[in-house]
Amino acid sequence: MRRRTALTAVTALAVLAGGGTVAEAKNWLPGPREVRVMLPEGQTNPAIATGVATGGEVALYTSSGLGPTALNPAAPAGTPERYTDPALTAGAEGVTVTEAQALVVLRNIVANLEAAGLDPDDVITMKCYLMKPPGAAAADYAGWNRAYRQYFANVDLSTREVVPVPLGTSAPKAPLTANDARPARATMEVASLAVPGWLVEVEVTAAYPHR
Repeated sequence: MRRRTALTAVTALAVLAGGGTVAEAKNWLPGPREVRVMLPEGQTNPAIATGVATGGEVALYTSSGLGPTALNPAAPAGTPERYTDPALTAGAEGVTVTEAQALVVLRNIVANLEAAGLDPDDVITMKCYLMKPPGAAAADYAGWNRAYRQYFANVDLSTREVVPVPLGTSAPKAPLTANDARPARATMEVASLAVPGWLVEVEVTAAYPHR
């Protein structure tokens, strides 16, 4: 992966397991050009990091909050279904509207990163804002998490093998983008988003590989 290789050229990427490991790490403060990612203890394929530290000379990029694009003309304007891309979910069963929107949002994030000279594996932090779908009691965290695994945290850090992930209720298969990045992440339900019909908005921070 690009981020791991680029950082290794400067200093090894530190993946710490937390607990006693962190307590014993007297000098866990990263070097000037280093990114250190802390993982939950004993896990080789966690969804997110418990924290990320960056050195003072690490160049960072922060995206604005990005939402889904209206790519489903068959759905009425202003509805959540309008902001999905049927091509991304073709052949899958049980895909929720939040999940379908999140797939579009994360693809938009990837395009935004690439325009800034970055890749998805350069992402170190992420914030996701969810609205509950019409008629639902709460935001669809499960759908969001399934979509997230299609683009992030789907390579086992021990075996380096790509981990199959489900789309909706369909059987797990290869993710849309193989990526070993584990951002430090926060997900929260909000009362409203800027565009009627949006259920998902995401912002990320990414670290440029040292040049």
